[in-house]
Amino acid sequence: MTVYIDPPTWPGHGRWWSHLISDVSYDELHAFADGLGAPRRAFERDHYDIPEHRYADAVAAGAVQVSSREVVRLLHAAGLRRRKRRK
Repeated sequence: MTVYIDPPTWPGHGRWWSHLISDVSYDELHAFADGLGAPRRAFERDHYDIPEHRYADAVAAGAVQVSSREVVRLLHAAGLRRRKRRK
């Protein structure tokens, strides 16, 4: 099982966030996130939003550190990228 995480550089709700993804399946991603104790509400379309203070926990649990650009590339290559719907 390999999941990936980008640096916590995304602002929101007074915090900094990382994106946790899988390049295999959403099932793999959900299983890893469950092991971290990440709530399902942190899942957004194709990734989990992980707060900065949990970044080291995700890496210690086995998430591979990659750039934000690499997160997007991996999702596209795996066919798992889900874009936001336009309003």
